[in-house]
Amino acid sequence: MADSAAPPRREALVELYEQASTCTLCPLSEGRTKVVFGAGNADAELMFVGEAPGAEEDRRGLPFVGRAGGLLNELLAGIGLERDDTFVANVLKCRPPGNRDPQPIEIETCRPYLERQIELIEPKVICTLGNFSTKLLTGSPTGITRVRGIAQQHLLGGRPVTLLPLFHPAAGLRTPAVKETLREDFKLIPALIEQPPHEKVEVEPEPAPAEERDSGRASAEPDQLGFFG
Repeated sequence: MADSAAPPRREALVELYEQASTCTLCPLSEGRTKVVFGAGNADAELMFVGEAPGAEEDRRGLPFVGRAGGLLNELLAGIGLERDDTFVANVLKCRPPGNRDPQPIEIETCRPYLERQIELIEPKVICTLGNFSTKLLTGSPTGITRVRGIAQQHLLGGRPVTLLPLFHPAAGLRTPAVKETLREDFKLIPALIEQPPHEKVEVEPEPAPAEERDSGRASAEPDQLGFFG
C-alpha cells in the first residue's frame, strides 16, 4: 500500500471510530462500557476478525486483551509476527450480555463498520476467528470445523482478499488439540501474505450444513495495543 494513502486512511479510521463510539443502532449500546472498535496497524497486510468483545475488552475498549488475546500473541510470535503488525477487530463492536452469542440483527447492524474497516485497511489476508466471523465474511453457513485452515478468495472491501478461517483462540484455551491445530494453521499465514494479488475471485464450493458454534471467550491479563499505529 502506498505511503501517501496512509494519513487519509488513518483519518478515515478515526472518523469511523468516532461514529462507532456513539452508535445506538442496536440495544447492545445500552449495556456497553466502551465500544471495542478494533486496534492495530492501519496499514496492515494481515487482519484478524473475531466474534465480539468480552468483559475485559468491554472495560478497556480494546480487542483480544484477555487470555484469548494472549494466545493470539503467542501464535503470532510462532510465525515471526507481532500484534502491532496486524489489525484486530470483531464482528460486533459491543459486548453481548453475559457473553452470549451474537444475534442476527446485531451482526447486520454492526456489519457496515467491519466492512468499512476492511475497505480502509486493505489487508491482503483476513483470518476469521471462529464461526461467526467466518460465516459472515465467507457468506456461507459452512461451520468452522469444515473450512478451517483452507484459504479462500473473496471480494471484500471492493478488492480480492485471501480469507483464512481459523478456530477462535478461546477454543484453543479449552482444548489442547484445537490449540495445536491453530499452531499448524498459523504456519500458513506468512506464505499467504507473500503471494501476489489475485486477479479474480474464485467461485466458492456449495455450503455444507451449519455446525456447532465456537463462541467462547475469556478475559484475564490485558495486552495493550495502540488504536491505529
